[in-house]
Amino acid sequence: MKRWISSSLRTKLLALFIVLTTIPLMTVGMISYQKSYHSVASHSKASTMLQADMLGTNIDNLFIDTERLLELSNNPKVIHFLLSQSETYKEAKDILRTFSLYRDTYKYESVLNISLINLYGKGISERRGIFQSNTNPLRNQHFQTLAENPDSVLRIPSAQMNSLDQIDGFTYEDRGVISIMAAVKQKITHEVIGFITVDLDDSFIKTFCDQVKIGKTGFFYILDQHNNPIFVPPIGNNDRNIIQNTPLPFPDQFSRDGYVLRTGGQPRFIVHTASIATGWTIIGIAPLQEIVAEANSIRQLIILSVVLSIVFAITLHYLLTKRLTRPIQLLQHKMRLTASGYLEAKVKPVGTDEIADLGQSFNIMVEKIKELLEQSIRKQQQLQKAELRTLQAQINPHFLYNTLDSIIWMAEAGKNDGVIQLVKALSDLFRISLNKGRDWVMIRTELAHANSYLVIQQMRYRDILEYRIEIDPELLDYPILNMTLQPLIENALYHGIKNKRGKGLIVIGGYLELTAVILTVTDNGIGIPTDRLALLRDQLEQPLQSEEEEPAEGGFGLQNVHQRLRLYFGSEYGVELESIAGAGTTIFVRIPKNRGN
Repeated sequence: MKRWISSSLRTKLLALFIVLTTIPLMTVGMISYQKSYHSVASHSKASTMLQADMLGTNIDNLFIDTERLLELSNNPKVIHFLLSQSETYKEAKDILRTFSLYRDTYKYESVLNISLINLYGKGISERRGIFQSNTNPLRNQHFQTLAENPDSVLRIPSAQMNSLDQIDGFTYEDRGVISIMAAVKQKITHEVIGFITVDLDDSFIKTFCDQVKIGKTGFFYILDQHNNPIFVPPIGNNDRNIIQNTPLPFPDQFSRDGYVLRTGGQPRFIVHTASIATGWTIIGIAPLQEIVAEANSIRQLIILSVVLSIVFAITLHYLLTKRLTRPIQLLQHKMRLTASGYLEAKVKPVGTDEIADLGQSFNIMVEKIKELLEQSIRKQQQLQKAELRTLQAQINPHFLYNTLDSIIWMAEAGKNDGVIQLVKALSDLFRISLNKGRDWVMIRTELAHANSYLVIQQMRYRDILEYRIEIDPELLDYPILNMTLQPLIENALYHGIKNKRGKGLIVIGGYLELTAVILTVTDNGIGIPTDRLALLRDQLEQPLQSEEEEPAEGGFGLQNVHQRLRLYFGSEYGVELESIAGAGTTIFVRIPKNRGN
């Protein structure tokens, strides 16, 4: 992977864009998911809790309103009815009218019946009027509880009622009831003299438990104060097992809370609240997954949005990097062509950005390289031409013919010592000039070559030539191009001294500068006129001409030496001329101190 990422600029940019895009998107997605999940889940849980609270509040309000009917136990007519063994129609009618008055005052639509009974079984109810029970009221377990606890109020749902509990003998076959029971006490002694029962329609509680759902499969059910189920919706056996096996971690009967139970299979959300008036507990239970279903939908939406955003960003980055790197790839291809030697490769810049400027610079660079190559080729050609002329100078036939003629003449004249000296000088001249094909010699060797040449020329021009070599020994071990001095000496002889009356003198000298070695060839010949000197100086700066244009007299000339030195060392080195007409000429040779062969 690391090698693949490092393989190209486009891959690096793409990897960088992916990292810089995906990490923020994933971070934002995770934060959004956490926030939305907790928000929606809390909202769902709060909504469920609100439903339970609403049921508890409705139950409380119903019982608080209904239990106002228990005030009938304080009515003197009621107490007289329960204490007397006989009754009149008028008394019974007054009691029933009192019942009706309470109904009209408090609008008790849910109250099905109001009944009173004394300890001897005599009673009165809205449905039956005056009746006599065949059983002892104290055999009713609920009346027995009230007799023992006369200040209590019992609220008995249908689930906890049986036929014996119906004191007036009337049953509600088509509906369920909740019976509110209380003891009727004698005002002075506070003895229990009877009981009052108010039957309520429990349909609104059953409807709530049957129809209100938590999520898709969750439900509400109600426990009494002893944690026994009293209102349970129609559910399957599995849900009944959940009710039976669900722990109740709320010791306070008036507590309210919601929590997640994670034992026994899939997690379930449980909410509970208490009815203050009855002491009942309202419990809602549902799979946690259903409670947070909306949060999960939001999570999936966020995940899908993040994934699509990442895909979009990667696609966008891919197209952008392709557009950015295509000119670079084209430039890379052109550079490779150029590196392989094809200098005609050109880039067509598009636009005005940095890459277009780089392509333009590449084109300029290629043109410069072509110019430098052409210039280098021209210099090499000039160098080869100069070296060829140097070789021609080494075997100059005129010089050789003249020298051999001098040897023959001296031999015929019997000047054997002169012949030996001349032949030896000629031999040294050719041996040093050939130099085993090398271009470089030490200055001492170059001076030896110049000395051999001067010996030969002095023997030929004994009457007109003298020479001296005056060079500091410190210069002798510096390198110099082969055949540098001899052409200059030849030029001084043929163009300076030979045209002068009387003897001429050639002096070879030299000295050191900071970065250069200066050699001089000075003659006391006829000198050079000013206009001719300016022309020669201009010619020194011109490229070498063909062999036919080079004057034969004077060897291969100053220009050849000057161009050779410049080709090897650079434009700051070469030959300089100083001359005074009628007084002589000095040729300066400038070479670097530290260049070797």
